[in-house]
Amino acid sequence: MLASLTATVAFSIDAMLPVLPEIAATLSPGDVNRAQLVLTVFVLGMGLGTFFVGPISDAIGRKRTITGGIVIYVVGALAAAWSQSLEMLLIARFVQGIGASGPRIVPMALVRDLYAGREMAKITSFIMMLFILVPALAPTIGGAIAAVFGWRGIFGAFLVFGVLGVLWVNLRQPETLPPERRRPFVPGALLSGAREVLSDRDVRLYTAILALGFGQMFSVLSSSQQLYAAYGVHETFPLWFGAVAILAGTGSVFNARFVMRLGMRRIVRGAYLMQVCLSALMLAALLAGLVTPAGGLLAVFAWNVSVFFIAGLTFGNLNALAMQKMGHLAGMTASVVTALSTVGAVSIAAPVGLMFDGTARPVVIATLICSGLAWALMGRTDDQI
Repeated sequence: MLASLTATVAFSIDAMLPVLPEIAATLSPGDVNRAQLVLTVFVLGMGLGTFFVGPISDAIGRKRTITGGIVIYVVGALAAAWSQSLEMLLIARFVQGIGASGPRIVPMALVRDLYAGREMAKITSFIMMLFILVPALAPTIGGAIAAVFGWRGIFGAFLVFGVLGVLWVNLRQPETLPPERRRPFVPGALLSGAREVLSDRDVRLYTAILALGFGQMFSVLSSSQQLYAAYGVHETFPLWFGAVAILAGTGSVFNARFVMRLGMRRIVRGAYLMQVCLSALMLAALLAGLVTPAGGLLAVFAWNVSVFFIAGLTFGNLNALAMQKMGHLAGMTASVVTALSTVGAVSIAAPVGLMFDGTARPVVIATLICSGLAWALMGRTDDQI
């Protein structure tokens, strides 16, 4: 169920993909690309919210923090459903993202309360597997809901998810942080805790790598509906995207199976090197005119799978590596790492999405650069972990 809470975030993004054209036609007819901001501001709100929810969970416990976050998430969903302008919708989605930071980040601290090292990486890989597999169904579900109730009806589904999450957390999930291990939530403690987390060189490096990895994935995600439409499969986009998610989910399965044997760093560095090679080949094919809207769909699909497959191989490991030395500050570390990496990812994905030109070139170039930098930064981390 912890994985399901985390997957709520993915559903809140991916269920919106098939209705972006409808939102654009209704609220932003003059600039279709602006509809992508519905995804971007949600992630931005989530990134900013995560800076606070970890320390709050260190102070009042994991369960109460998750519950409060879901309540804010539900309020944002209700406001979004009643939005009459794109600006109002973006504000509501920002609020919803802040609330989503609770079920997104606190489960990671909860896992750290119970596990460490490669065992933690194995558990987080299963959580990330569901987080990545949710897109297999979310666009189809979102499209089906919109077909009956319109695009506003999707926010009703978010409301149901929120209510179910609150019920499960309060009825079934034990508290993992006893009162004697809690830290007071005061500005001084918040700043000192953040300073301690960021004073560690490896934490800073893994945070930057997560920002690059999440940035390249979200760049592809936010452009995916327009990209597949450009390659002639607008009507069947949910099926294509679902196939991407199912195939890419094997990355998390592979990692969960082999991380104990190969180690986290080796898998992550090898994964980003693989992405550099695949993206370089894809860019060369695009520049040579071999991947066109008339006949390049399968190449785009295969490359798309590779991006999400790499995410499955890396995200669980990078989160575990970043938190490895910070068990005494699990909530704070989870918040700082996720907040900074998410805001960094948005700063990458937003301009890439707005540069969409009807081809895969912008996202392929962005992925090539991000993967190359991530691979280089991994070479500077502590190889003893």
